[in-house]
Amino acid sequence: MPQHNYIERHQKENGKYQGAFQLWDKDRKKEARIPKNKSKMARTLFGLKAKLYNKKRHADNVQMKKAKKLHEEKKHEDRDPQNVPEGAVPAYLLDREGVNRSKILSNTIKQKRKEKAGKWAVPVPKVKAMTEDEMFKIMRTGMRKKKQWKRVIDKVTFVGENFTRKPPKYERFIRPMALRFKKANVTHPELKTTFFLPIVGVKKNPQNHMYTTLGVITKGTILEVNVSDLGLVTPSGKIVTTKYAQVVNEPSNDGTVNCVLLV
Repeated sequence: MPQHNYIERHQKENGKYQGAFQLWDKDRKKEARIPKNKSKMARTLFGLKAKLYNKKRHADNVQMKKAKKLHEEKKHEDRDPQNVPEGAVPAYLLDREGVNRSKILSNTIKQKRKEKAGKWAVPVPKVKAMTEDEMFKIMRTGMRKKKQWKRVIDKVTFVGENFTRKPPKYERFIRPMALRFKKANVTHPELKTTFFLPIVGVKKNPQNHMYTTLGVITKGTILEVNVSDLGLVTPSGKIVTTKYAQVVNEPSNDGTVNCVLLV
C-alpha cells in the first residue's frame, strides 16, 4: 500500500469522525464561524475588492433564496364571488363560501416545464468530444519549415457564397476546397422523405464556438437549410424560407452531410 494515503483510506473505511469527537467538534465550530467571517470580511474590505466580494455575496444569497423557494409548496386560496351557495349558511361556514383551494405547483416543476418548452427535441442530444488533433492538422511554413502557426481543417466545412479567402501568407485556418460542402441531405421526420437542400449557414457546432465561426460540420451540428422548395407555410400563411436541421452522421467519414429537420 502506498505510504502517503493511509489517512484517506482509514477515513473511507471507518468514517472521518469515528472515535474522534474533538475533530468533529472542531469542524462544527469552523462551519459555524463561516457566516461571521464572511460578514467581517464584508465590513473590512474596501475599494474594488469590496465591490467584487459584495457582488459575489449578493449572488450567493439570491441563489440560496431561490433554492429555498424551490422546496416550498404552498396552499393557495382565492375567493370566487360567483360560487356562492344558495339559502342560509351557518356562521362557521361564512368564511369558507366561494373559496377555491388549489395547490400551487412547486417551483421546481414550473422550472422544469419552462426548460422543456425552451429545448429542441434533437435527434442527437449528446456527441463525443473531439480533440484538436482530430480537427486540425499542423501546417509547417517558412523557408526551413520551422513555423507552426497555421492549421489545416480536417473536417467538412461550409463557406458562404460571398466568401473571400485571405491572402495565403496570412491565412491561419485553411479550409480545403475538397472538404467544402454547399448542400445537404435533409430528412423530414414526419413526411419520411429526404431532400437535397442548400445550406444557408452553420448555426451551432456542439464541439466548440470557434468551430461554429469557422463553419465546421461534425456530428450533432445544427445547420440552417433553405426549405423554400418544400412549400412549408406558417399558421399566418407566410412561406418558410429557412429551417434548422441537425447533422446525424460524420460527414468527413461518409463524404456527405445527412441531417434531420427540426420540426
